[in-house]
Amino acid sequence: MRIVLDECVPWPLAKHITGHTCTSPQRSGWGGFENGDLLRLAEGEYDLFVTSDQNLRYQQNLADRKIAILELSTNDWATIRMNLDVVVARINAMRPAEFAQLDVGPLAE
Repeated sequence: MRIVLDECVPWPLAKHITGHTCTSPQRSGWGGFENGDLLRLAEGEYDLFVTSDQNLRYQQNLADRKIAILELSTNDWATIRMNLDVVVARINAMRPAEFAQLDVGPLAE
C-alpha cells in the first residue's frame, strides 16, 4: 500500500509500517498544502492518508474519496509508540475509500 503520513503525524511511525511505501507531504513536494488540496493530490497516487487532524472529517467532504483515511486520536509520538501494534494492525486492515478513527490513547486495545 502507498501511504501518506500527514504533516501532523510523527515521521518515526513510517519505519514501523513495514511492507508498505510511506511518504509525507514534505517529501512529495506538497508541504504547506491545505487538507482539501493535499487529499486531491494524494488520491491519484496513494492508497491511504494517515492524519491526526480531528477536524478533517468536518472540513472535507469525504464521501466520494477513493483514498482511505485513517484518523489517529493523537499525534503524540510516545503515545503512538506505546500502541504501535494497534496502529500498524489498523493500517494493514484499511480498505479503499474507508474512513476510520483510531483511539490510540494510553489504554487503546
